[in-house]
Amino acid sequence: MFQQNMFDSHNFLLDLSHKTSENEMDLIRDDEFESKSGADTTELAPSGDDQDPNKRPKKKQYHRHTQHQIQELEAFFKECPHPDDKQRKELGKRLGLEPLQIKFWFQNKRTQMKAHHERHENTQLRNENEKLRAENIRYKEALSTATCPNCGGPAAVGEMSFDEQHLRIENARLREEIDRISGIAAKYVGKPMLNYPQLPSPIPPTRSLDLGVANFGHQLGEMYNGGALLRSISGSTDADKPMIIELAVAAMEELIRLAETREPLWIQSSENSAEILSEEEYARTFPRGVGPMSLGLKSEASRESAVVIMNHINLVEILMDVNQWTSFFAGLVSKATTLEVLSTGVAGNYNGALQVMTAEFQVPSPLVPTRENYFVRYCKQHADGTWAVVDVSLDNLRPTSVMSRCRRRPSGCLIQELPNGYSKVTWIEHVEVDDRAVNSIYRPLVNSGMAFGAKRWVATLDRQCERLASVMANNIPTGDVITSPEGRKSTLKLAERMVMSFCAGVGASTAHTWTTLSGSGADDVRVMTRKSIDDPGRPPGIVLSAATSFWLPVPTKRVFDFLRNENSRNEWDILSNGGLAQEMAHIANGRNSGNSVSLLRVNSGNSSQNNMLILQESCTDSTGSYVIYAPVDIAAMNVVLSGGDPDYVALLPSGFAILPDGSTTTNGVGINPETNAAGGSLLTVAFQILVDSVPTAKLSLGSVATVNSLIKCTVERIKASIVCESA
Repeated sequence: MFQQNMFDSHNFLLDLSHKTSENEMDLIRDDEFESKSGADTTELAPSGDDQDPNKRPKKKQYHRHTQHQIQELEAFFKECPHPDDKQRKELGKRLGLEPLQIKFWFQNKRTQMKAHHERHENTQLRNENEKLRAENIRYKEALSTATCPNCGGPAAVGEMSFDEQHLRIENARLREEIDRISGIAAKYVGKPMLNYPQLPSPIPPTRSLDLGVANFGHQLGEMYNGGALLRSISGSTDADKPMIIELAVAAMEELIRLAETREPLWIQSSENSAEILSEEEYARTFPRGVGPMSLGLKSEASRESAVVIMNHINLVEILMDVNQWTSFFAGLVSKATTLEVLSTGVAGNYNGALQVMTAEFQVPSPLVPTRENYFVRYCKQHADGTWAVVDVSLDNLRPTSVMSRCRRRPSGCLIQELPNGYSKVTWIEHVEVDDRAVNSIYRPLVNSGMAFGAKRWVATLDRQCERLASVMANNIPTGDVITSPEGRKSTLKLAERMVMSFCAGVGASTAHTWTTLSGSGADDVRVMTRKSIDDPGRPPGIVLSAATSFWLPVPTKRVFDFLRNENSRNEWDILSNGGLAQEMAHIANGRNSGNSVSLLRVNSGNSSQNNMLILQESCTDSTGSYVIYAPVDIAAMNVVLSGGDPDYVALLPSGFAILPDGSTTTNGVGINPETNAAGGSLLTVAFQILVDSVPTAKLSLGSVATVNSLIKCTVERIKASIVCESA
């Protein structure tokens, strides 16, 4: 009975595959040959007494485009498959065509591309089906010729647990293929979806056997290209998964419309030239959306576009790999976890991948609370070759009664392939958040969208792409002392870990417990301790971290240039004992001269510092800057410069995070609307020191007082040096 069900299902699969192919081909032929792009010259029929019932109506005449027109249209389609009215008019004027002809040509071209993609997908499914059929026949033959090792007679099915398990796995895969092709058939010819009951299994279900979701959930995923097999992983229940898929598909549709629609949905901000969302127009455009607006939360929405130096496939991989995503956006993502993988995608890539995740987003300051989200991430490749990755919150499925302070509405990015390995990225950030706990000096920055908005995501992405390109580059820029490719890669990798460690320890992440030492308001010094045990990248013992944030009436560029310059280091670095810093090596990792990794030596009278070097990375973009440094041992650094593994070099990074204060002007010094004072910079100063080599030792009050005094003295020196020079 088991074998008969299996082979009946298989025969049905073959018949359905051929019927689906024929129906699909007929539909595609109709789409391809029914052209509207020609110039329709049909004459209007006469009216009234002029009509002749015996006169046959004239046939429609179509104007064929010239080769030059087709080439121009094809070239424009590669750059912009969805031209607006203005673009169609300009293109028609240049080619001597009507805007309506241009519109129809682009519609037909998009239909043709979609049909081509679906034909290719159908061919892949048929090939996979043939492979499954051949494997199934092979297992059937092995089952029919098997003998019992004890008596030599024919083996019963029940005695062949190993082969039976394989047959059941193959049978489950065949059922999956039937469901997949049935979904395609329903999409094209309107046939109802077919449900196949699960066969009872005497063996415990393995992960490869566990289809684990209701048929409705799987079919919904296939109808909307939601992905491949939904795996049962602890987290959400089977009843939740169809809702997650449906929500992800709706979020993807909204993201595409948000990315492609212009005014009046998006408004150009007069303060910082950013694109912000019109809430009234959004409510009219998406009357249902992905759920009602949450009461008590404020809406933040922004859009930003840029061309970055990275292949579109690599960008998708970074966004869909939680570890790469966290390290790539270390200044924005304090921590992230993939809780559940509902789909890994199809055809060996992330097309259709679906992941349930948690992430915590931060600003590099303990004065700005982090934003924690529980969401689903959905990746899809569209017919025109554009990739899209969308996030949307799943707070209604969260097993807690506490309302989230931040809800992520459809947010993400569109990635379009460009020549020479570049990509055009359009980023959408749309959240509802309770930001009442933000400190007053950071409130203008958060309200401007420069703290968590799309502009910061795109600026960080652009800078990180440049940094990665410099790691892979073979041509060494003029002025770089480290010319060995292996030495450059190891040094940049060590600097990357230093930056990640700094960013992970300076924000208000829920993983940290900051204790306020002294001061009031924004002048507080906050400290926390962490134990380092068996961590090759950090010295063993108790690590004391201290941080403070304050406002400076100086533009961010001036602060950044002062802090990264080795010649002015002795003006603020107390630990250098007044010694002069000398740059021993330099690696440029971006177009901006401020983006670099340097190796410094401090010439001081302290003999204990003569065996130490300082590794420093400085990086800047339009939304913020960092100057991060850590002392390193000379012997260990020589290993890194020779191309050795940098993961075992112990680091305790300190440094500065420099952000604009959200003033109403972007150039020069403006007015801070919250403090009613001259605008400038928000500077976070952070130190890490090893206070004891024994991990279990108690932290002494003397160590706390020392780091408190150290950070306050540094702040006073910076204020005195920068403010006096600017004045």
